[in-house]
Amino acid sequence: MATQEEAPTYNYKIPEKLIKSAMDMPRWEHSEAYYDLLGFISSMSVALQATKQSQEVEMNTVIKKLMDGLTRLEQLAIETPPVDQPARFGNVAYRSWFQKMQAESLDLIKEALPAHLTDAAVELNVYFTESFGNATRIDYGTGHELSFLMFLMCLFKIKAIERKDEVAVGLRLFRQYLNFVRKLQVTYRMEPAGSHGVWSLDDFQFVPFIWGSAQLAVDSPIDPAKFVEDKYIDEHRKEYLFIGCIDYIRQVKTGHFAEHSNQLWSISAVPSWAKISTGLIKMYQKEVLSKYPVIQHVYFGSILTLNPVKPGTKLPNPRLGMLPPQNMGPPAPPKFPAEGQ
Repeated sequence: MATQEEAPTYNYKIPEKLIKSAMDMPRWEHSEAYYDLLGFISSMSVALQATKQSQEVEMNTVIKKLMDGLTRLEQLAIETPPVDQPARFGNVAYRSWFQKMQAESLDLIKEALPAHLTDAAVELNVYFTESFGNATRIDYGTGHELSFLMFLMCLFKIKAIERKDEVAVGLRLFRQYLNFVRKLQVTYRMEPAGSHGVWSLDDFQFVPFIWGSAQLAVDSPIDPAKFVEDKYIDEHRKEYLFIGCIDYIRQVKTGHFAEHSNQLWSISAVPSWAKISTGLIKMYQKEVLSKYPVIQHVYFGSILTLNPVKPGTKLPNPRLGMLPPQNMGPPAPPKFPAEGQ
């Protein structure tokens, strides 16, 4: 755990939306936050190679307490069951849960952070509360998932968690978040936010497909062509994020996979998981990070900023298909985001 002296200094504040029109998108695409985000996704992809959900993972106190916080929010959902209503989608009980979540979220974050970092909670809380969907529309989409990524990024940036914690973040904290928002989606019949139907990757999520395919990029027990087959889904769904996502789609959708999830079906023709993962990062940039309807809802504060990157800065390029450095020796220095990744 980083000490108070090691942590960077930020003037914490409540983040705000700064992308006001499509004309502002170039600011975003050349901002420190954008490059930090791709650095985070790439670094996590490398770290999660050759990992499985069942493996033992050392977790620091911050991660454990945040997981306790998610468990608390799940209990609030149990205490707030759906109400009988004529509308098929968007159960209004979600709004009651959302209010309860907002009432407790700041304290949950403060409880998780070390004492010298509790001032950061006011900034982190905005990203956290935006991670579970929209209470007005009762929907959830990749923008809300992006908010949770930014919440995690902030934790890395302020040194509440470090590079050596990446596997624990992916296999434990992010996995629990993913399972929880699925329960919200099913319980409250949430609508997909900005879904493009059969031609989108998934109605609700994107990043677990990136990190899940990275998991399989080294020593994979399954070829990409096999991930749509029930036998392999049943065998590997609990170990790998990607296969778990396919299993969830199988549960909530009917009909032939190629008909309701055409983009994923086409991915099964790609010869390697490493190519799938790097290809999905590029697709994420194009289909999520380059879309004004998504980015207009992104918040910027003192930790994640719209400050322009230095001229000549290159976007991260994850080196997949080999064991990550932390599996071959001491962990990399806790510099975030990692240069050259």
